[in-house]
Amino acid sequence: MDLRQLKSLVLLVEYDYSVSRTAQSLHLVQPAVSQHIKQLEANLGTRLFLRQGKRLVGLTEAGERVLHYARNIQADTANILAVGQDHVSEDVGTLRIGTTHTQARYVLPPVIRQFSLAYPKVELQILEGRPQQLVDMAVQDKVDFAICTEALSNNPALLAIPCNRWNRCLIAPDLHAVFKRKQITLKALCRYPIITYVVGFTGRGHLNDTFSNAGLMPHVVLSATDTDVIKTYVREGLGIGIIAELAYEREKDRDLGMRELNHLFPWEVTKIGYRRDKYLRNHQQRFIDLFRAASARMESATESADPGKSR
Repeated sequence: MDLRQLKSLVLLVEYDYSVSRTAQSLHLVQPAVSQHIKQLEANLGTRLFLRQGKRLVGLTEAGERVLHYARNIQADTANILAVGQDHVSEDVGTLRIGTTHTQARYVLPPVIRQFSLAYPKVELQILEGRPQQLVDMAVQDKVDFAICTEALSNNPALLAIPCNRWNRCLIAPDLHAVFKRKQITLKALCRYPIITYVVGFTGRGHLNDTFSNAGLMPHVVLSATDTDVIKTYVREGLGIGIIAELAYEREKDRDLGMRELNHLFPWEVTKIGYRRDKYLRNHQQRFIDLFRAASARMESATESADPGKSR
């Protein structure tokens, strides 16, 4: 048994048991991947894959267990390499960040700017996805860090560090009737078509729960993962928008009025997560420090703002 065989096992699962895609990823011919699996099963004395004819279709119970340990071995191997890299050239490498669109678009830019100035030789890779996808990527060490609000606290394999709190705001064209109301209530919001995030993104679950607990059913006409898409359809007059307040840009969104909704909905907490057994290189720890510092400044600015302020 060697690392190449375990890598073939892991990639076969990730590529839905496609030998051709796995071989292409490893820059091997297909028979070489098949030989890896054959040798691994021979060494262990048991079948790891379920088969239909010659085609691989799934994992046996033993295969599931071996996959778990194979992924851990790959992560440990990456840690060993990272230790060596830090001692040879700590300012060179790759930083892989998995995050949602809202974080990538509205929160991370100043952090990335500072990080790039400090570590110009480190390549940054930003991969966007759903929160659960990001958690899976972090567990499988496909990204160094996952940054999102949902899902991170639910996986024991990850260390999740709370960074910043945020809440929601209402947006609509400046002259919209909703801004004539002296007070925005949950019941008042239900009078209008609403555009907001899809379930599983940017606090949508807590938004739904808040309305449900009040015995109300909001009229959501459109949901999206991308705040910019929500703004676009608000501008088109399709409905009022409920977005993360941190995504409202006062200069760029001057055509949209805004009201804070902190009094209606619970505060959300964005976290940065990574494998508990992960060795953090110096530049990776520096990124966490920069992100937490930026989050603290953002939260401080939000708390010091006039809660009744609107446009």
